[in-house]
Amino acid sequence: MDELLVHAVEELDEKTVKEVVIDRLQAGFGPLYIQEQVSLGMDKVGILYEQGEYFIADLIMAGVIFKDILELDEMKSGFSVPSEKIGTVVIGTAAGDLHDIGKNIFGSMLKSAGFNVVDLGVDVSPEDFCRAILAVKPDIVAISGVLTIALESIHATIELLRQVGMRDNVKVILGGKCVSPSACNIIGVDAYTTDLPEGVKICLSWV
Repeated sequence: MDELLVHAVEELDEKTVKEVVIDRLQAGFGPLYIQEQVSLGMDKVGILYEQGEYFIADLIMAGVIFKDILELDEMKSGFSVPSEKIGTVVIGTAAGDLHDIGKNIFGSMLKSAGFNVVDLGVDVSPEDFCRAILAVKPDIVAISGVLTIALESIHATIELLRQVGMRDNVKVILGGKCVSPSACNIIGVDAYTTDLPEGVKICLSWV
């Protein structure tokens, strides 16, 4: 673990985060390494939030820092992004949930990896997911959920996909604090993760 970088993210020290990231890139570390280390820092921010030491504003700040890092020219130049998009991902936060920080960061990471990303936003109903899938015909559907109430909506989305005969046409990946092995087995999805870089790797393995 890159303790200096992870700690800077945990402390929401945007200036130090950028300085360390640029230093690491110049030293030969790749963008994927940076993503993984910043994600570790984000995990620590999430723990502090759960412990009541950080608040929503701190989570938003952490998300801004992560997004700004992904937008650095030094990061973009380090990616070997295909000239043509390698696949399309429809992404959204399940109905009943308005959290979007993780979703937004994941979407940015997918774009950096070469995917075309169609972001449906938050509080996305099963019907809206299905309409988008019919229109876009994506390779992958990524559904985010933080609140446990989102699980019911996610389950309804998968069931609706089955009813209209679309479930076998797309891979489905879940992400967020509400996911668990047991819940995902019951819902019936192809993969789940709470780790953003791992999620990108899973999506890349499907195309």
